[in-house]
Amino acid sequence: MEKITSVNNDRVKRVVKIMSSPKERKYSGKYMVEGLRMVREVKIDRLDTLFMTQQFFDKYVVKDPALLKLVNKAVDNQKSFIVSELVLRKLADTENPQGVVALVNMKEYTLDDIIKVKDGKPLILIVERLQDPGNMGTIIRTAEGAGVTGILVSYDSVDIYSPKVVRSTMGSIFRSKICITYDLKGDIEKLKKAGITIFGMHLDGRSIYDEDLTAACAFLIGNEGAGLTEETSAQTDKLLRIPMLGKVESLNAAASATIVSYEALRQRIASSEMFFL
Repeated sequence: MEKITSVNNDRVKRVVKIMSSPKERKYSGKYMVEGLRMVREVKIDRLDTLFMTQQFFDKYVVKDPALLKLVNKAVDNQKSFIVSELVLRKLADTENPQGVVALVNMKEYTLDDIIKVKDGKPLILIVERLQDPGNMGTIIRTAEGAGVTGILVSYDSVDIYSPKVVRSTMGSIFRSKICITYDLKGDIEKLKKAGITIFGMHLDGRSIYDEDLTAACAFLIGNEGAGLTEETSAQTDKLLRIPMLGKVESLNAAASATIVSYEALRQRIASSEMFFL
């Protein structure tokens, strides 16, 4: 493998540019992941370039068949490099990097991709103007755990491929169907025409525990401070609320998405007589 020891190397500059710029990520169709756990989950056909220290290679790669296969494929394509600790720190987004980063090709999904599911009952999260990377990452991770079949994200939300979002998904970014929309209003109408009920979270809504969530449905999740826009709220079929005690008026976006997604999962498990062993 070729070795890179200078932070001024063209390949290094390219990754740093992609890591720090949403426009560059969109233009290149690539994003950065780092750390052993995340890199191990990268599919070979989606790997662009791999950078690791010699210490990481000696400690992990030679002992891990799956990781070794990934590295060998990258080597065959001349896309795997041994880098110095200084270069690795330049490439990584965390303060204490684990010795490996990878440039990964994005996989884009369409609205049809998140509508069409085997049982004909999609469970979708619609995210409007969300700005916090931690919230977005948590929603993506939670969505996978709760069996959400797709996520529709408005273009003016935080970039789902930013290093902080990617890291907080803990690998779910690789497995989730996420569609970025530039026409949220139009796409919501398409969902409704496909027979999907659109639920909006609202203090005046019906309790989520009193609503049937087993059919095809989508939950609207709004901005952390302002919530849903009036235009988007007007497109809902029904309003729902999460019952709360005390003086708490609302939960943050990630918490709300978690609760409604898992309530939908609970109902679907109960209605299909499925059990976790």
